[in-house]
Amino acid sequence: MKTFYACLLVFFGFGVTSILLPLSICTAADQIEEIQQEQTKTRQQEQLNQARQREQLDQFRRDQQLNQAQQQLDQVKQQTVNQPQPQPQQQQQQQQINQTQQRLDQTKNEQQINRVQTELEIDRIQREQNLSRQDTQLRQLQMEQQINQLQDQQRKFQIQQDLNRIPKP
Repeated sequence: MKTFYACLLVFFGFGVTSILLPLSICTAADQIEEIQQEQTKTRQQEQLNQARQREQLDQFRRDQQLNQAQQQLDQVKQQTVNQPQPQPQQQQQQQQINQTQQRLDQTKNEQQINRVQTELEIDRIQREQNLSRQDTQLRQLQMEQQINQLQDQQRKFQIQQDLNRIPKP
């Protein structure tokens, strides 16, 4: 739209006798604007692809950490079954194992929810037609990804603490 007004000024500034020059200037300005918009779209698509890749890599790392925690918990469960213990101590240990398993399951569920929400958000951002709004939404998504990553690290740390608190048979 800016180029339209600029073209009108150029057109009327040169008069009717010199129509070809202003029209070529207007066409060139439109082409430049289209190229800039296309470059912006391409850059934002690359950023979205990077955000998706970063999320997939982070999710893979979180899954690995949770699998390691699950393996540790399974080892403790197996040790508990194999080692006879006094009844009160066994009950306390079993209660701690159950609580840790619940926390681990809850963390896995939250990560799955976050994964789906992030994918939906990326898809929604890709459909956004307004480039400046798309850019703002992309920055917001990147901040949300960082927050989710820190929250996951905190939950993983809490699970590890729970595992360390379970008395060994």
